[in-house]
Amino acid sequence: MLEWQGWIGSLVDRMANRLIWNLARGRRELETDVPLVSFTFDDVPDSALNEGASILERHGVRGTFYIAGGLAGKIEPDRTLITREGCGEILARGHEIGCHTYAHRRIRDIRRLDDDLDRNAHYLKSVGVPEPARNFAFPYNAAWPPARAVMRRRYRTCRGAGEAINRGVVDPLMIKAVEIRQPEQHARDLTRWIDDIADRPGWLVFFTHDIAPRPTPYGCRPETFDHLVRYAVGKGCRVLPVDRALDALNW
Repeated sequence: MLEWQGWIGSLVDRMANRLIWNLARGRRELETDVPLVSFTFDDVPDSALNEGASILERHGVRGTFYIAGGLAGKIEPDRTLITREGCGEILARGHEIGCHTYAHRRIRDIRRLDDDLDRNAHYLKSVGVPEPARNFAFPYNAAWPPARAVMRRRYRTCRGAGEAINRGVVDPLMIKAVEIRQPEQHARDLTRWIDDIADRPGWLVFFTHDIAPRPTPYGCRPETFDHLVRYAVGKGCRVLPVDRALDALNW
């Protein structure tokens, strides 16, 4: 029964995302002569700070970390989530912090969405974020059409998945992104996306979770992440956190 319910839930998520991508209004023209790349992290495991942020900084760039306050300091079998102090460190080191809900549940499963988002804003303020987060990432990459009015009122962008580069007419409330995940060779081969955007500029958003010697299925090793960041910088891409990329696009 649980397996069947999981399959149905996954189908609902895919249908909701597709409905938004195909039919939603409020799209904007994305114009850039310079290839833009953003590296983003969801949840955020402590290795995203200890390894991921440090790798970005070594190359002189910064990333976006989507934080769910309800996960703070949580210890799981294969990862430890970032603490309150770690969130403050991310901010102090010049990275962007975005919202990932407080409860870290699918949007469609949160009854009082504004209350949850307010709770996460309060948590982020308590760790030093000077104003409410301006950008959002959907937990489990699961958007929900009835929530668009709330998201439009609160955020500059919302990020899903989609495995695509943002070009042409783009929905700011459903920014597409490419996942850095296992297997490791798959992650290393994501340089093909960087080649693509270097040849035809747009905005490429990567997302991942942990950066660790023994990564979960949803992360990669430090040397692989370093390979991707170095490659993007070397190809002449402008690597920016999400909010600064939006400024560069005049959005």
